Amino acid sequence: MNTINIDKKENYAIVQLSRGKVNAINHEMVNELLRAFTDLDNDQEVKGIILTGTPHFFSAGLDVIELYGYNEEQIEAFFTAFGQLHIQMATFKKPLVCALTGYSPAGGCVFAITADYRIMADGEKYTIGLNEVAVNIQISNNLIKAYAYWIGYGKAHEAILDGKLFNVQEALDCGLVNKIVPLENVMPAAEKQMKKYLKANETIFKNTKQKLRKSWIESLEMDGSKDLGEAINLWWSPEIRSKMKAFVESLQKK
Repeated sequence: MNTINIDKKENYAIVQLSRGKVNAINHEMVNELLRAFTDLDNDQEVKGIILTGTPHFFSAGLDVIELYGYNEEQIEAFFTAFGQLHIQMATFKKPLVCALTGYSPAGGCVFAITADYRIMADGEKYTIGLNEVAVNIQISNNLIKAYAYWIGYGKAHEAILDGKLFNVQEALDCGLVNKIVPLENVMPAAEKQMKKYLKANETIFKNTKQKLRKSWIESLEMDGSKDLGEAINLWWSPEIRSKMKAFVESLQKK
């Protein structure tokens, strides 16, 4: 695989995002994650997954520069696959731990909020959150519900409309992450949490996870065609394209 690495341990797997400096999410990464989660779900020897990034970046979010150049067919395929991946991860029955190795905005946060437990690197500049409104990307109902599951609807409403990115301490305080540790301790802490989960009876863990997420999972829009159509229409609107162009140009200058 070109954008992720998979390291199988004794009874769990570590899936590492590995695409350039910031692990920006493109269609190739989404497809590779879809395949990885399917394969690992079907692998009876793998009892859980730790999803992680690289030092300082879990993922900086969508690769807006690449996505801006997609044609209509490509952008529809991307948004469809990205929505499917979120659902696949949210409904994943085995233990899922996120080892957040740094910046985790937008798409990085989309991955993180599907996990059972999130450990984030301590750093003054690291942030996490769904800031889609701030970058002119339409957020879906499924993402809103996932966000609200962890931080509450009131806080989600405020944060999403503000395009807010939480610093590490704010994320811990509102329940968006479960633990903060130094960067070098993120993976050891994630493995410790995974091993704790794996001490439980496998069937009891899966059943309990499903019960805990029942209202969330039942509220998921599995089709998502309405949200998809809305996002695509806005993506191609002249106003959004103009703002997106300016944003892409600013990123290219960095």
